[in-house]
Amino acid sequence: MSKIKNLVLAALFLALGLLIPSIFHMSGLPGNVFLPMHIPVLLCGFILGEKYGALIGFVTPFLSSILTGMPPIYPVAVAMAFELATYGFISGYLYKKIRVNLFVSLISAMLLGRIVSGAANYILLTSMGKKYVLNMFITASFVKCIWGIIIQFIVIPFVVKMIEKYNLV
Repeated sequence: MSKIKNLVLAALFLALGLLIPSIFHMSGLPGNVFLPMHIPVLLCGFILGEKYGALIGFVTPFLSSILTGMPPIYPVAVAMAFELATYGFISGYLYKKIRVNLFVSLISAMLLGRIVSGAANYILLTSMGKKYVLNMFITASFVKCIWGIIIQFIVIPFVVKMIEKYNLV
């Protein structure tokens, strides 16, 4: 792909990363349950590779926070920036660069991103004098957002396979 085409697609994923969560919030659907910002970032990694995936993953939460007030910039957007950058990087690196299976790449990106999120939240919250314990991490990363995880397991492989099948990118 040309650099211009990649930049345009990256801008599209960034725009989707801002638009989809806004639609969810306007509909009253909680972002921390359905994870709408995660989908465009993961797709960016799978389609454009690790560099664009990491960049869009890192920038999207900050830009969303500045433009919409959601997520709150500190500590949520900061932790999300590292989490989503990990999602974008790992999905792109495993799937595009070293050709790992789509589902293995997706699961790996989701697990590593959550570990990075847990570490970032631990550092950020404890630096503020607040507690962040394993129970909080498990609940926030796996229990509360189970619907978002399920949606990602359905939507991401479907969209990636359709894009590849019909050579849309």
